[in-house]
Amino acid sequence: MIVVTDNRAANRFEAREGETLAGVAEYARTAQLVAFVHTEVDPAFEGKGVGSALAREGIASVRADGLRVLAVCPFIAGWLARHPEYADLEYRAASRVTD
Repeated sequence: MIVVTDNRAANRFEAREGETLAGVAEYARTAQLVAFVHTEVDPAFEGKGVGSALAREGIASVRADGLRVLAVCPFIAGWLARHPEYADLEYRAASRVTD
């Protein structure tokens, strides 16, 4: 069974099966948002839902903290695109560049 925890000291969510680290979702946290910058799953755990578990738990944690998500990581961005129920959490820049 995969368990995901937030290792704030390391700025990453960690997915573990027992004592084995199966994957991580690294982030940068500010007072307003959590920027997910990199997700990596150990090859031995690929195709077992580890990446999805990291995304789901990480984004649920962001929601619980009342923050927004900035998906720099392509995996997290793709996961969010497939789960529109989390669209309200996506950070969008308010400024616009004009000519």
